[in-house]
Amino acid sequence: MRRLLTTAAVATAAALTLTACGTTEPAADSSDAKKKAGEAITLTDASGKKVELDGPAKKVVGTEWHEVELLVSLGVDPVGVADVKGYNTWDTAVPLKNEPKDIGTRGEPSMDTIAALAPDLIVASTDLPPAAVKQLRKVAPVLEVRSADASDPIGQMTKNLDLIAKATGTTEQAEKIKDEFDAKVAEGKKALADAGLDGAEFAFADGYDISNQVSIRPFTSGSLIGAVNEELGLKNAWTVKGDKDYGLGTTDVEGLTKLGDDVQFAYIANDGDQSSTPFTATGALSKDKVWTSLPFVKKGNVHRLPDGIWMFGGQESMGAYIDALVKELTK
Repeated sequence: MRRLLTTAAVATAAALTLTACGTTEPAADSSDAKKKAGEAITLTDASGKKVELDGPAKKVVGTEWHEVELLVSLGVDPVGVADVKGYNTWDTAVPLKNEPKDIGTRGEPSMDTIAALAPDLIVASTDLPPAAVKQLRKVAPVLEVRSADASDPIGQMTKNLDLIAKATGTTEQAEKIKDEFDAKVAEGKKALADAGLDGAEFAFADGYDISNQVSIRPFTSGSLIGAVNEELGLKNAWTVKGDKDYGLGTTDVEGLTKLGDDVQFAYIANDGDQSSTPFTATGALSKDKVWTSLPFVKKGNVHRLPDGIWMFGGQESMGAYIDALVKELTK
């Protein structure tokens, strides 16, 4: 499965699949996970639902990689993860520390597999359709998390970390993660400013080559990476409009002609997913006349950042992104 199913695609696929399959297996007895009454936790999740837990959740399933990364960062090793192979390919910056059960794809989790794990909490993205979440709630308490909000990407990431930390009893670790991220931003901003890059025009994108058709997704100011770039003092060069959640735009190679001559262009691809490499030296655009004639391409201002930095992850992925970006732009 490709690294990011769009919200609409996820919702549609999941709705169709989950409506048809359902689950015939009741939730396993989780008596071993029962907690003392005095440790009970009550939360309100991103859907507005009240979530009641007997105590800090220890046996957790994650249906989306953003939430899985936050769990791992907080020191909670999920017992079930959607598309484990994909996570291991795209998020090596925050690797899984255990061997969780693969619960299916991010848009189509297997209810039977999740039920068999007898989790005491399922952390799900609000990208899942209500019908899917309704079924998950029959298995275990579900904490819905909004994976992204283009109106405040960093704020949403922080809110998600805090919410999951409260559910898992890891608020102290969350504070440490937030402090480290703030320090990383400050450090990166200073390094770029010292290199004379404060206010520099910058465009980040990913791209796909599918059936010989290249599509490009600009990361606007509403994207998580776009917001981090601006925190670092860079100016987002994209003028296209992004979606309301992930802040992603759409364009093609001709759309790149609207970027300024002196823009710095960066992207993340993955050698484990050849459809994601159109910008590479041997990629689909390597012989494209429009691409090769772009001023910033001719000047060598195209930067491939390391594989395995999840562009929709949490504070640790963004910290790795900052390190890689600063190193690339200041070398």
